[in-house]
Formats: sequence, structure tokens, C-alpha cells
Amino acid sequence: MKKMWMALIVAMMTFVVACGANDEKEPTEQTEGEERVSGTIQFYTSQPDSDAEALVKAFKEKYPDIDVQTFRSGTEEVIGKVLAEKEAGAVQADVLLVADAVTFERLKEEDLLQAYESKEMAEIPEAFIDSDFMYAGTKAMATVIATNHDVASTVPTKWADLLKESEKGQAVMPSPLYSGAAAYNVGVFTRQSLGWEMFEQLKQNDLMVVQGNGAALKEVQSGQRAHALVVDFIVARAIQEGSPLTLTYPEEGVPVITEPIALMKDAKNEEAAKHFIDFVLSKEGQELARSLGYTPIREDLEAPEGLKSIQDMNVMEADLKQLVQEREEDKRQFSQLFGE
Repeated sequence: MKKMWMALIVAMMTFVVACGANDEKEPTEQTEGEERVSGTIQFYTSQPDSDAEALVKAFKEKYPDIDVQTFRSGTEEVIGKVLAEKEAGAVQADVLLVADAVTFERLKEEDLLQAYESKEMAEIPEAFIDSDFMYAGTKAMATVIATNHDVASTVPTKWADLLKESEKGQAVMPSPLYSGAAAYNVGVFTRQSLGWEMFEQLKQNDLMVVQGNGAALKEVQSGQRAHALVVDFIVARAIQEGSPLTLTYPEEGVPVITEPIALMKDAKNEEAAKHFIDFVLSKEGQELARSLGYTPIREDLEAPEGLKSIQDMNVMEADLKQLVQEREEDKRQFSQLFGE
């Protein structure tokens, strides 16, 4: 009898230990129906530091076993780093998220991307997805006019208003040599009816050129300049924080970038990188973007308060292949004009 009781006790202890082990191995949200993914990915981006940090934090809450190492700078510097790494024979980035489709077309030509058709692309307009699934837009960001109505004599309703004599010394914009959005804008603006004449007149009107969108907005927030040509989301965010700004979508239309995301060729942790891309494009990831003040790229989510959805924007367009082929010449011409 004593032996039977001892055997029973041992069996019960074994069962309890086994249950405890199973509890420890219970799948997290990331592993339901799939093999557990872990390791490190290198994430290169031109997003503002705070936004990149919020994205990585939210991702890691869902995928705690994936570490994300972030490199953040202006689009042109990020791409410069990627090209330098290619030249050295080892691109470090696994995932890239920067300003515009022109940049990604260039990387596509350089054979630096690999195709990935995320399941989340089903909710994204086809126009914002590369036909070969090399990249997809993550948000809709229009360049608008931000006006400090405490110092401005008028609030422009058109781009042409900035060319008036009364606006001399009043406008600021980011440099296309640093900002991918600005480089895209220069390409689009100069292929509209005014062409390079627009920038020639802005030069005569003492347009200030600073490094990035954030720097341009600060000039207007401080009252040093009355108007800034900047992306819409940072204006809406500043207004919510109490800045005396007016956000205007000019009547002629607005250039729009989509800040695409892509899987880099020869990514060292491809599966983890794909999880990261899926998260950014998912409804959860897009709701995070919306909470940060961005207009989501997904059709099942609305724009945040104060911004227009892509369907409501009058979008300025230009031939993408031409923008890719002539971007460096556009930057050279801008630099020559403004002494950058």
C-alpha cells in the first residue's frame, strides 16, 4: 500500500511539473498558427525619432522576441548609407521605410529590394503598391502651406500666392538635398505649368531653405517666417499642441508622398522583417500611425482630425519614371539656384 501511495504522489508531481512547463511555453500572439520568430532586424527610416520609437515599441509589445535596431536620419542620408554599405559589399538594413516611391524605384533599379506580397496589402489601394510587390505605401502625406496667423498679413490659398511681392522674405522650405519629401516635391512642382519658374520666383522672393520639414516648421512656429512648405501631418500635430498655425491645401493641388516600406534584398532575418512589414501595414499598425497624426494608407481607416484623406486631396502628379531618371539633375539645379 505504501508503495502505491508513493507511486501516486510521484505521478501527481510529474503532472504538475508538466503543466507548469506547458504554461511557460504557451504561445504568445505572435506564434498562433506559425513558427515562433525571434532575432534582430535592422530598421532604417526617415521618420521622426518619436514616431519611429512609438512604432518599434508597439511592434515589440506584440513580438517581444524580435529586437529592432533603428537607424534614423533624413531620407537622402539614409539612402546614402545604404548605397555606401552596398559599395562595401554588405547592406545591413533588413527593412527600409523612407519618404517616397521615387527613392524606392531607384533602389529597385539598383537590385537592393526583394518582393514581398504582404497579406495586409489587400486593404491598400493598388496605386500605392509596386506592381512587383517590391514596396508599398504606409501613409498619405501631402505637402501644404503652414501659416503663422499671428505674424502673417494674409493666409495663402494658392502656391502662386507665395510668389507675390507682399510675401517677400516670408516663406521657408526643407532642402531636397536632405529631405526625400522635398526632393519629390521639387520634381513634381517643376513638372507643372510654372515649371522651374516657380522656384526662380521663390528665390527672388527670398525663400529660406533649411535642412528638413521639422526645421522649416520651427521657423514658422517661432514667427521668423510666416509660411512653410511642409508635410501636412506635422502642421496638424503642431496645431493640436497649441501653435498659432493655419493648414492650407492649395487650390492648384498638392504633392503627396506615401512613405513606402520594403524588404531589403538578402535581409539577414527575413521572417522577422516580414512580420515587421505586416505590422506596419496592418489595421493595428495603421491605427497607430493615425494616432500619431498620419493619414492611413488603408481604405478601411479615416484621416485624423484636421487632415484630408487621400480621396479628398487634389493630388499633383508627375511621371514616376521621369522623376527617377531626373532626380539628381533636379537636386543639382535646385542646389545651383539656391547655393545649397
